[in-house]
Amino acid sequence: MIFDAFKHKNTLKYFKTYYLINMANEDQNNNNNKDDFQRGLLLDTKPKTKKPSMYNVLLLNDDYTPMEFVVMVLEKIFNKKQEEATQIMLHVHKNGIGVCGTFTYEVAESKCKSVMDMAKKNEHPLQCTMEKS
Repeated sequence: MIFDAFKHKNTLKYFKTYYLINMANEDQNNNNNKDDFQRGLLLDTKPKTKKPSMYNVLLLNDDYTPMEFVVMVLEKIFNKKQEEATQIMLHVHKNGIGVCGTFTYEVAESKCKSVMDMAKKNEHPLQCTMEKS
């Protein structure tokens, strides 16, 4: 049997290593043409992926948004229990800013938009932003 290893770069920019086993009969002539490797068996793939960057979703304090509304936002959008939501709200109230959660970019962006939409719908000036953690 003849082994052939090669690297293939795809659009996701990671490499896979393939090992091909030539399954040609030993009775046939091996003239080392590329035609001999038309059939093969995939033994191993090794993707090299990296973990996605994480982002903190931050709530900003203001003097007009009711505390109860902030707790409701934390419960509905961030799935916090009432006690934890109250603690985060008080932290934001005292310090001016607070972390609601850490997510991948797309999830953090979606949660920020949801907070802003809910605040706008209820006519509150609550602001939400995100930063790389």
